[in-house]
Amino acid sequence: MSETGYVEGQNVEIEYRWAEGHYDRLPALAADLVGRRVDVIVASGGPASAIAVQNLTSTIPTVFGVGADPVELGFITTLARPGGNLTGVSIQAAALVPKRFELLSELVPQATKVALLVNPTNPATERQTHAMQEATRAKGVQLHVLTASSESEIDAAFTALVELQAGALVVGSDPFFNNQRERLAALASRYAIPAAYEWREFAEVGGLLSYGPSIVFLLHQLGVYAGKILKGAKPADLPVQQPTKFELVINLKTAQALGLTVPQAIIARADEFIE
Repeated sequence: MSETGYVEGQNVEIEYRWAEGHYDRLPALAADLVGRRVDVIVASGGPASAIAVQNLTSTIPTVFGVGADPVELGFITTLARPGGNLTGVSIQAAALVPKRFELLSELVPQATKVALLVNPTNPATERQTHAMQEATRAKGVQLHVLTASSESEIDAAFTALVELQAGALVVGSDPFFNNQRERLAALASRYAIPAAYEWREFAEVGGLLSYGPSIVFLLHQLGVYAGKILKGAKPADLPVQQPTKFELVINLKTAQALGLTVPQAIIARADEFIE
């Protein structure tokens, strides 16, 4: 899909390509854009989308939005001086998974078994899983790691949750899960599973709590950098941005339906309540 639009006040032709969480589609989508010799590529679908572009071109400027450390991924030299044709935003997804677990534990302190739902095809999954394992081990909580990369596998994961008698669920950071937020929130409600998510948009559709940066910040910054590059800036000179504010959003209606009392400590820290 293509359309004429505005980026930082400039009238530009925008080409859209969607993988919708199916990472096997990314190489072909990236090859199509590279073949068209576009002026800049915005790879907002996590590290896999940036990897697909990186494998094909070292010259087309690319702006990424990733949850993992872009230095560890080999995208850039340093956050301050990327040094190549890539720059963008790193949202520290793996580091935030334990924080969501801690917040969920305050809401459901009686949960001795928790689950982490991850997409096995996401390159950042191993880091998220390791961070969650360390956090649950420190609290003496049993962790079950469930995987899903399709709608049917999400359904199966919730069936497994019930069988395991898990008392809470942390949903990992993944573009596919973002697209499936209504399904995830509805299943958590159906099976009465307290769950924590990445974006506030999950809480808006019925998720119990979300903790993470603003998706508006992420998309805005990607657009700002794309605009700067179109005006002549070099990705190598644009430092990788990181969010400085993280939002805690609580859906009080969902908490009430689950029979949970939100502790005063969480109330004091919450940025927004949904009723």
